[in-house]
Amino acid sequence: MRKILVIGAGKSTAVLIKYFQDKSISENLHIVIGDISFESASKLANNHSNTQAIVLDVFDKTSREAAIQNADIVVSMLPARFHIEVAKDCLQFGKCMVTASYVSKEMQELDSEVRKKGLIFMNEIGVDPGIDHMSAMQVIDRIRDKGGKIILFESFTGGLVAPESDTNLWNYKFTWNPRNVVIAGQGGAAEFLQEGAYKYIPYHKLFRRTEFLEVENYGRFEAYANRNSLKYQSIYGLEDILTLYRGTIRRVGFSRAWNTFVQLGMTADDYIMENSENMSYRDFTNSFLAYSPTDSAELKLRHYLKIDQDDIMWDKLLELDLFNPNKKIGIANATPAQILQKILMDKWTLDQEDKDMIVMYHKFGYELNGVREQIDAKMVSIGENQTYTAMARTVGLPVAMAALKILNKQITSTGVQIPIHKEIYEPILKELKEYGIVFNEKKRDYLGYNPDGVKG
Repeated sequence: MRKILVIGAGKSTAVLIKYFQDKSISENLHIVIGDISFESASKLANNHSNTQAIVLDVFDKTSREAAIQNADIVVSMLPARFHIEVAKDCLQFGKCMVTASYVSKEMQELDSEVRKKGLIFMNEIGVDPGIDHMSAMQVIDRIRDKGGKIILFESFTGGLVAPESDTNLWNYKFTWNPRNVVIAGQGGAAEFLQEGAYKYIPYHKLFRRTEFLEVENYGRFEAYANRNSLKYQSIYGLEDILTLYRGTIRRVGFSRAWNTFVQLGMTADDYIMENSENMSYRDFTNSFLAYSPTDSAELKLRHYLKIDQDDIMWDKLLELDLFNPNKKIGIANATPAQILQKILMDKWTLDQEDKDMIVMYHKFGYELNGVREQIDAKMVSIGENQTYTAMARTVGLPVAMAALKILNKQITSTGVQIPIHKEIYEPILKELKEYGIVFNEKKRDYLGYNPDGVKG
């Protein structure tokens, strides 16, 4: 049997494993799940006859090399920083590799050696990055094939809670790594192009410069800018484009409320708070406010951020127990961001039967035969439960499909790459439709920018 080694048994792996298991008889597959936790790997194996769980510590060179050497292809679902250890072994033993993560500098440096060995190291084949690349390039290539010129590309993705599981005032629950949510946007200004002009949004203004989006049957959303949209000029071959913008989707009102944390300094991750282990939620909040011998923390915060007592913003903060003197942080030597994450996880963790939702929205502005037009493409995917989430589906399925197509030599271009070529995106997008991951396209008059937005 052909052996597929899957390293990492995290949240996004469940749907991927099930895809391989469902194909295991027809495709003659044996799936090996390696994780530092044998319990986690065994849970995903689920006693399936063609699936084996093993203990695999990525830092244990001997067991890692043995598992990789024994595989026909390797899928790394580890945190991004650990892929390079797996990649070096795959190169040494002549194994193709698939990950959902962004191509790191270290991974890219392996490209020439990977090509020399005739191998494929496929990266950025999850949801974002992944499905966003493939669905965007499919439309961009179609327009180019007709002789059209792309003048606008805007792309938005959000991991959200499904409407039926939306039970808090923030209209949000964690569907992915909570830490990434808390520190989103840090590390530099957001950069993008707007009607030929370079635009920059510094972190302290990021969540007050949003664009509104309408998705049929799901209502209104907002999006804030991702950190660097400009790198997609070269990736997608859009050197002459006028508008290029990528953003993260949230429900309307989330960004304004989140900006509270940014302005207070609660998202900072570059220093440790003293005595954080014994600090209460109220202590944490009060530590960012000026001292007053008379005013309460509540009054000081409302005054500092100019929030009225009957403002929904105030209700959102109260809902998080930020002023609770009895709840303890319980984390030693914690940064503000780590403490905020702990507080939010109390309220925003998916319940067992909760459903999540992925929303993706592309805008393509183009000129064809002297006429400017626009295509809007939208995709919504709803999860089943806390295990088989929309996030796990939209990350895991394209990873699994790419791995199987590489194994079957249906994808043959070698090197360290991402899924921006027809050979890759056409068959995978076609198969994703069978799993309900479908983009609905609509033509409209070219607007150039969203008149309701304020990002320009």
